[in-house]
Amino acid sequence: MLKWCMHRGVAAFERQWQYDASYLHDLIDTDPRAAWAFQRATALGRYRRALPADALAAAALTTVRMEDCGPCTQLGVAMAEKSGVDAAVLRAVLTGDVAVMPDHVALVWRFTRATLEHDASADRYRDDIERRWGRQAVVSLAFAILTSRMYPTVKYALGHGKACTRVVVGGTPVAFAPVAAAAHR
Repeated sequence: MLKWCMHRGVAAFERQWQYDASYLHDLIDTDPRAAWAFQRATALGRYRRALPADALAAAALTTVRMEDCGPCTQLGVAMAEKSGVDAAVLRAVLTGDVAVMPDHVALVWRFTRATLEHDASADRYRDDIERRWGRQAVVSLAFAILTSRMYPTVKYALGHGKACTRVVVGGTPVAFAPVAAAAHR
């Protein structure tokens, strides 16, 4: 019964977001307790304090784009669009076009890149973020970065990360260079 309920919840998520969550079904079939533990860990991503939606989306999309070849990135775009983030901002984040990003989004994009690359410039960006929005914003970003990595990592580790897809923002496909080609400075 527990597996049935869990599968049903995942199926509803798949329908809502038009997303293939077969890795979650696999996890449920393998060990429902593991799936339950994973679900509890994902709750960290719901901690969102002190930041505008477009800044949080920038952190999540920048992270997931470094980890994924499309499906999780597309899911992040769909969720950001539903939360009201402008398509032009999403495209700029995905392509690394800092000139098009609002200043606060560019700051978070730079911070996220520097954090993921273990670059010392993250300290400067973190200080700017904390001055602008407070310490809760830094915690929100830390959790957004963490949870955005979690999904594709589990998906790939379980053998479900083989399907690459193009990413569509506001109904238009977005072409972007490999992540390593973008600079955060």
